[in-house]
Amino acid sequence: MKKRFLYLFLGSLLVLTTAFSVHKFYMGIFQVNYAPEKKMLEITSRIFIDDLNKALEKKYKRKAFHIGTEGETPEEVVLFKKYLAENFTIKINGQTKPIIFLSMETAEDDVLVCYSKSIDVSKISTIEIHNSILIDWSSEQQNITHITAFGTKNSILFTDSSRNGVLKF
Repeated sequence: MKKRFLYLFLGSLLVLTTAFSVHKFYMGIFQVNYAPEKKMLEITSRIFIDDLNKALEKKYKRKAFHIGTEGETPEEVVLFKKYLAENFTIKINGQTKPIIFLSMETAEDDVLVCYSKSIDVSKISTIEIHNSILIDWSSEQQNITHITAFGTKNSILFTDSSRNGVLKF
């Protein structure tokens, strides 16, 4: 009887500890604002630093990356900018627009905030965004992109199965 109770208790404990284990949340947040008076898109990206560095290590087959930390090197920054350019693109009215990287800063000790822009955007009827940041590294990664234009805010969720989104105005 005691053994049966012990097995039942241990089994229940095992189920409870595995069912409620901490699961890391993989989310990037991107904001695209259309500024018609400046004829440009202003882009802000918020990405977890540890996930980003692991994705860069995998992509470029290097042992360690230090983006967003004191150990960051100029070579790593170049590869990071290349990664951003390959994994976040915007088409306006069917034409790919170059994205100009402006700067980055660390927020809350674990988030990298990047600022970019796309210029010469005078008229928008469609915006097509490709966002696969960190998705090749983790299929659980999700990127939500908020687009504000003409006084309205729309959002697109990018996942492993949905890396492109289109908005019509």
